[in-house]
Amino acid sequence: MSVRTGQAFAERLSTVARARAVSCLAPGHHRHVAVNHGQHQYAAAAHIRLLSTSCVHGKEQRRVEAPLIVGEEPSKGEFDMRPNRASPPLSDRESKALAPEFDDGVSAPPLDGIRVLDLTRVLAGPYCTMLLGDLGAEVIKIENPKGGDDTRAWGPPFAANQDDPAARGESAYFLGVNRNKKSMTVNIRSKEGQAILQDLVRQCDILVENYVPGKLNEYGLGYQQVKKLNPKMIYTSITGYGQTGPYASRPGYDVMIEAEGGLMYITGERTGPPVKVGVAVTDLTTGLYAHGAIMAALLSRAKTGRGQHIDCSLLDSQVATLANIASSYLIAEKEAQRWGTSHPSIVPYQVLASRDSHIMIGAGNDHQFKILCRVLGLEHLPSDDRFKTNSDRVKHREPLIDILTERLASRDNQHWLDALEGQGIPFAPINNIAQTFAHPQVVARDMIHEMEHPNAGKIRLVGIPVKYSESKPSVRLPPPMLGQHTQEVLRDVLKYDDVKVKSLVAAGAI
Repeated sequence: MSVRTGQAFAERLSTVARARAVSCLAPGHHRHVAVNHGQHQYAAAAHIRLLSTSCVHGKEQRRVEAPLIVGEEPSKGEFDMRPNRASPPLSDRESKALAPEFDDGVSAPPLDGIRVLDLTRVLAGPYCTMLLGDLGAEVIKIENPKGGDDTRAWGPPFAANQDDPAARGESAYFLGVNRNKKSMTVNIRSKEGQAILQDLVRQCDILVENYVPGKLNEYGLGYQQVKKLNPKMIYTSITGYGQTGPYASRPGYDVMIEAEGGLMYITGERTGPPVKVGVAVTDLTTGLYAHGAIMAALLSRAKTGRGQHIDCSLLDSQVATLANIASSYLIAEKEAQRWGTSHPSIVPYQVLASRDSHIMIGAGNDHQFKILCRVLGLEHLPSDDRFKTNSDRVKHREPLIDILTERLASRDNQHWLDALEGQGIPFAPINNIAQTFAHPQVVARDMIHEMEHPNAGKIRLVGIPVKYSESKPSVRLPPPMLGQHTQEVLRDVLKYDDVKVKSLVAAGAI
């Protein structure tokens, strides 16, 4: 539970319990939080930080009004509690984390006040940390001083450099998954660079990495090493095959895992070869799984006060997302096959060609099939013994599809789209990417976000797909330039002075 969540929880409970309490805990101290209301006790383990400077640490103790009773099971009256340890004043970050809302009255993003150390590159890891950044976390992306994230060089296309058109611009690939991050260049192979990262470990809540298992141990940044520095750290490893098993040491690549994890085998036309999905879906799925696991680990840490190691792999994620295909095999030992755009158990349910394009049409039941036949001017088909029921249509798939295709080929796509509109059956055009982003619903849902980039000028990024009624995510920072925030992090987060920063530059650590 974050401080803000704890406060909100306390406020809600206090309206019921009218509890009054005394709190004089040091920042970061964990205690049981309980509120009594009649015979019911509401309890939660919360990360309690100092809420008021009027609560003096040391020998003196003060009586403070509070919405929650902190400590042991509360009595009916007020009571005093001595602090367990001395504590410095609130840092700027802690003060920000305690702010209940922004000036505009909208609640702060869900992860406001959480700091992420991002040791990932390419797609699965950066996608995960971008999602955390969208939710309000401060993400510090560590990059190699010599070139940074591999995807900075992946292109074309590149967003042109507005100041120097002859220079290589910003990679569209990199821009797509690195907003809401700060870039810091660190030579992880140097002792000085490793010391910087270990200092950052002490200041962060979450670490995400996608190195081959065991590699970070060489730099003093393996899980057990990090745990000693920061027992509350949520340490997330994203790998090809996981931390254990005979393939653990192998590097993982999306398309290889698509092949090895069954996805490529079931993708493609029935009579054609296996094909990969058009986007690196296994990387993206793994990033989503890792993001969800981190959120759960934050809730767990609120209860226990402890971090943990999250082991997330491309192969596990891919196997899990086989979903009903996997279940068909595990339950009935039924081997899958490729179906193209068609459905193994519903006909018609596939892409069909019109005179000038294609259209996706589905008729999931007999009623919808009758509607489709009426729209197409094929009213006689539902009475044909071959096509009366869905089971009949599955048995006679090929002749039915031939009839429908011949009819659709007689008119342009737009004619059929207009004819099917509002008829109560599923259909959709096959949009290209330009048509997708021009879709009125995509526009209405703010799925295109424009912002200024320091090198590329105005850029357009994909918007945030999940909408919140209160604690709203936002795109606050453009994808960073390489090392753009190195000095800022050293100065503001680690409190390094100018002399130390200059020594790190001289040593080649940053």
